[in-house]
Amino acid sequence: MTASPDATQSRSPRRLALIAAVALAGVLAGLAGIYGIGGLARNATDPACQGASETVKRLAPLARGEVAAVAVATEPRRLPDLAFADGGGRDRALAEWRGRTVLFNLWATWCVPCRKEMPALDALQIRLGGPAFEVVAVNIDTRDPEKPKAWLKEVGISRLAYYADRSAKIFQDLKAIGKAFGMPTTLLIDAQGCELANLAGPAEWASEDAIKLVETALGR
Repeated sequence: MTASPDATQSRSPRRLALIAAVALAGVLAGLAGIYGIGGLARNATDPACQGASETVKRLAPLARGEVAAVAVATEPRRLPDLAFADGGGRDRALAEWRGRTVLFNLWATWCVPCRKEMPALDALQIRLGGPAFEVVAVNIDTRDPEKPKAWLKEVGISRLAYYADRSAKIFQDLKAIGKAFGMPTTLLIDAQGCELANLAGPAEWASEDAIKLVETALGR
């Protein structure tokens, strides 16, 4: 028995809607295959960083003046446990600084802007360094391990502890998550290990603008 034209027309919109739904499901499945199921949920707030979400709201208006280029995090997430060594060659990891706010900086002697900002990082450590805050500056020179130590001594860097990663893997680890695009690279990290802000390039970290930014991250 042949269906009437009216019956055929009434089924057509439903059939088109079904086809569209199937096509959409295929697209979503393709995206999941390309980016991974976890990738589709990246915008979800990291439960460990709930407190950081409130902190970044206070920081956003302070990215100005000498720290205008600082990018305040929109969705704070915990950073990977970056590995490096201290001045005595002992293995260290970023997780050891949990409980303290950290200004984490990567530098090298061949990076002219890095060298120019080092005295300001040292001055910031002198002014705010203590049980609640530390500037953790990690050198990534891959050749002569004594060269960066000698340079720091020559220019009078007195308060920054010496940390290094001679493999420069730490830069690649940050680059892999979109947090390192050049040198210097700096991240402001809260006491739970969550990123509050990052900066590609140098800044005058001893300026009042920078001091205000860090003090606000400390909850002062």
